[in-house]
Amino acid sequence: MTVLSVASILSVFHQAIENYHKFNDVDYPCHNPYEEKTIEWYLYLKAWIDTVQWHLEDLIRDPDIDPVKALALKRRIDKSNQDRTDIVEMIDQYYLLMFQHVKSQSNATLNTESPAWAIDRLSILQLKIYHMKVEVKRTDVDEAHKAKCEERLLVLEEQNADLCTAIDQLMACYKRGEKVMKVYKQMKMYNDPNLNPVLYGQKKN
Repeated sequence: MTVLSVASILSVFHQAIENYHKFNDVDYPCHNPYEEKTIEWYLYLKAWIDTVQWHLEDLIRDPDIDPVKALALKRRIDKSNQDRTDIVEMIDQYYLLMFQHVKSQSNATLNTESPAWAIDRLSILQLKIYHMKVEVKRTDVDEAHKAKCEERLLVLEEQNADLCTAIDQLMACYKRGEKVMKVYKQMKMYNDPNLNPVLYGQKKN
């Protein structure tokens, strides 16, 4: 097990995003090129799920969408969100095992989020940057639109640089025992038929 640099994580994310956009089809299957259950495999799948969901979110906002189709898309987005959460927790488990033998320093602190949830934000940020670049390059819009998108792109790229630095620093802290590695489960209740009152209420009827 190895701690990938943020540059390596970004490389996997960009690979998945580029591969999706070769077909630009939410129904195109994910052909993960990495060995199953390696960190690269998890990261590629994570980015693929995020990319598909990005486009599902576009589709469901069509003002002329058929209500039946919209409901089917909403259900699909719900499942995608659960899949995303599951993958994030698998990535966290990978890092938990990696750092389990590191002895925490006496003054070690906790982090507000686990490594995988920071990496989750990094994945979404790559999609924002990718699609903002698309907007900048559009030829069917005026210069004001392009200028506004260019400004937003600069902000996104600054956020990206900061987040990359923060993740690298967090990993270094774990290696040195300056941070305590813990996994925070999301405990989503609305997908669980035993915890969502609308769903378990149906069982009584």
